Amino acid sequence: MVAIIIGTHGNFSEELVKSSEMIFGQQENVGYVTFKPGEGSDDLMDKYTKLLNKLDTEDGVLFLVDLFGGSPFNAASRIAIGKENMDIITGVNLPMLLEVYGSRSFSNLQELVNIAKNSGVESIKAFKEIMNSQEEDDL
Repeated sequence: MVAIIIGTHGNFSEELVKSSEMIFGQQENVGYVTFKPGEGSDDLMDKYTKLLNKLDTEDGVLFLVDLFGGSPFNAASRIAIGKENMDIITGVNLPMLLEVYGSRSFSNLQELVNIAKNSGVESIKAFKEIMNSQEEDDL
């Protein structure tokens, strides 16, 4: 099963994992890394490396990070560059994480990358647009 690492600024990654477990239950082979004020890229590299040593990475690693170009992304990219069995998705959110959880048992790394990208986009909704669309369908 592909290992999942969530890396974000502040405690967002920790809380995202806690929230996802409320909905989907505790997950195996999942970890998170926080990037706190006063820390640097070397601190993130150390955290990622320690976590990677604890996880089963044989089937690959999917990093889910908050911002493209942010420190958690940059550190993950230093690890993932040139490695066929690692990839990074930015814009992590709760629906994305839940979809990835639900697909891990039967998906490889590339399939999970596509699932994460698609679910991240598809989970963004505007209430008024949905309501207007439903009203038009009722006519």
